[in-house]
Amino acid sequence: MLGLVAFVAVLVALLGAANAFVHRRAAFALALDRRGRRVLAGVLGLGLVLMLGGAVLARRVPNAVTVSLAGLAAVFEVGVLFATALSLVERALFGAGRMVARAAGTRPAEASPGAPTSAEPTAAEPTLVASALSRREVVERLTTGAALAAAGSAAGYAGLFGRHDYAIEEVGVGIARLPRTLDGYTIAQLSDIHLGLFVGEREMRAAVELVRKVAPDIVVLTGDLIDSNARFAEALSRLVRSLGDLAPVFAVPGNHDYYTGVDATLASVARAGARVLRNASVELEGGGLVLAGVDDLSAERFDARRGPRLDHALSGVRDDVARVLLCHQPSFFETAAPHVDVQLSGHTHGGQLNLGVRPAELVLPHGWVAGRYRRHDATLWVNRGFGTAGPPARLGAAPEVTKVVLHGA
Repeated sequence: MLGLVAFVAVLVALLGAANAFVHRRAAFALALDRRGRRVLAGVLGLGLVLMLGGAVLARRVPNAVTVSLAGLAAVFEVGVLFATALSLVERALFGAGRMVARAAGTRPAEASPGAPTSAEPTAAEPTLVASALSRREVVERLTTGAALAAAGSAAGYAGLFGRHDYAIEEVGVGIARLPRTLDGYTIAQLSDIHLGLFVGEREMRAAVELVRKVAPDIVVLTGDLIDSNARFAEALSRLVRSLGDLAPVFAVPGNHDYYTGVDATLASVARAGARVLRNASVELEGGGLVLAGVDDLSAERFDARRGPRLDHALSGVRDDVARVLLCHQPSFFETAAPHVDVQLSGHTHGGQLNLGVRPAELVLPHGWVAGRYRRHDATLWVNRGFGTAGPPARLGAAPEVTKVVLHGA
């Protein structure tokens, strides 16, 4: 509980500072008078209040109005954060340009032969200086306004379109131990669905249709199936049953499934006919391929007896059998790589909100954020996820279904 309170306090402080900074820059760019500044402050303050209060209200009274309100407020705050980032970049660039111009302006000019060594300032000089200052201020207002407009556009796209800009990512993986009879074996991976307030029937239908296009031999779900509320367990069961009509389904838990209640979440998956691989494995296709799964890394925080146990998952598996591992968090690849051929993970959402760069690569272990990575002759694939956590928005990290095609090396 204390951890949650601390997180909320830090979030409020961060967003409050960002809103104050954006207010100052927007007031300058729009040349607002005192009344205009007050109106702008009211709009920004209302957005922050609605984001915090709307999220609580939507969880207590979930309906179309409260959920839409909470979602719009969250996307609005994403725009504030984008505006803060772009305005800081714009300020840095404008400052650097001004320093260069100042340095160039103070460089002494070469005197031409016969020219006087000094001259009295002319009457026109004050006018020229004032004109130059005016032009500089106009440029500064325009660049600030452009940064704010770009931030708003990016946030709007992320909330309205980016989170539904689905992609099928196809990746071929060579495995030396794979029998020839399994060459071309296809796995459809769904990860980080986050069923909840902002991910529902529309997203589930899209997921099923994308998996149908993949035409897989099996479907794997690599954690974070429900966002945080166990009342969405029945919706998860419906999704798993629909996927099960296409191919056998296997699943492992993620950290959000523990926030929800991992036993209830996995029970809903099992009731729908899927196989849960929690530190366990199963032989596929007559034993030519082993599919293993481990518990989430966060499990030990909830129960010291739980957590990923690769030795349990691979117990009794022969050395000559190809091995595919399901693990929610990609950082486990450091442990698993010497023992498996492929690890399929999610967790990172590909950064979810990437404004031209991917900051998650700087903070997550090894920079394993999205796509393919190699270690000890093993392959890690990090799925960008299908739903959203936090604000219902995605930018530069399209929601993904992965088509993994296995080949003999």
